[in-house]
Amino acid sequence: MIGGLESYFCNRNTVAWSIYIAIIADIQDITIRRQKVLEDWKIKISVLWLFASVAFLAHQILVLMEPGIIAQLMAGEAEGQKIGPELILFFAISMLVPLVMAFLSLTLKDSMNRWVNIILGTVFAALWFVGVVSAALSAYWGEALMTLSAVAASTLIVWYAWKSKQKA
Repeated sequence: MIGGLESYFCNRNTVAWSIYIAIIADIQDITIRRQKVLEDWKIKISVLWLFASVAFLAHQILVLMEPGIIAQLMAGEAEGQKIGPELILFFAISMLVPLVMAFLSLTLKDSMNRWVNIILGTVFAALWFVGVVSAALSAYWGEALMTLSAVAASTLIVWYAWKSKQKA
């Protein structure tokens, strides 16, 4: 019985053979499209936003390991600044924006996506670069490394967004 099916599908003059060829072509087309999607600049940018967010969070965790920081936080101060609702809101926004951008990078239309990523990538690269300088001056190299990796990710976000504009 199976031999009969094989000979039926191998006979190139049948409708089944035509359907078989069409299915194989569709599978190859889907595979090619999937590979193209995996190479899409939007996915790269989205992953970079997630990477930058994790690096920034790791930096914040490393800050807590500095001698005296916990005592300062319990006293309501951080690096000489009084901790108030505004400072907490600033840090909440600075942690939330990269996560939101990871999603928006996949969903926004190309033109808007490019400009939002270029603008916010530049803003966050500059913001995090200040953190690199601050950490380097305080000689906490682990913090500087984590923040520098966030700066590198932000710079790559701007690069990929700008480069994608040239491809379109």
